[in-house]
Amino acid sequence: MKNSFFITLLCAFISVATYAQSESGYGVKAGLNYNANGNYFESIDANAQKPDGNIGYHLGVFAKFGSHLYFKPELVYTSTKSDYASSSFKMQKLDAPLLVGMKVFGPISVFGGPSLQYILDTDFKTSDLSINKVKNDFTVGLNFGVGFNLNKLGVDLRYERGLSKNEATFLDNNGINVENRLYTRPDQLILSLSLVL
Repeated sequence: MKNSFFITLLCAFISVATYAQSESGYGVKAGLNYNANGNYFESIDANAQKPDGNIGYHLGVFAKFGSHLYFKPELVYTSTKSDYASSSFKMQKLDAPLLVGMKVFGPISVFGGPSLQYILDTDFKTSDLSINKVKNDFTVGLNFGVGFNLNKLGVDLRYERGLSKNEATFLDNNGINVENRLYTRPDQLILSLSLVL
């Protein structure tokens, strides 16, 4: 299942990128993610003493074709972290946003679309509990945001919200299920810097 997902995703991206290269271009991107624990303001307040507690990063490639109205598929490796009172939850995933955008004023555009997400790995660190495998490796989310492009350089800020509910259960050191669950549905702000090659 994992291999067929990667092969399908890679073939789709290569075919779109090949077409996009003749139309508008392709490039690389990287940036920071702020992963919220529930409500953004509560999460910021809870991490006031440790402001980098929920900051992750991403890097990837994209293709873009069209001018005023455009289609922009991306393939992005994302690493997120969520700090709790005495533990931290880390997740690595492969995201494939399929974005449709429109220029609204000069170099400014708005965009949105679904994001296919495949969870590569999770890690829950605490003193007496370990996390079981997340329920679903494959999930779907929604991205929307605003971008600013000047020649080959671009900056965008987007919000991502998972549409699929996903969770993992806690296990103690003896392997006994504990009632608490960790919900892993993405809810984050993403700041990206991109470069058209």
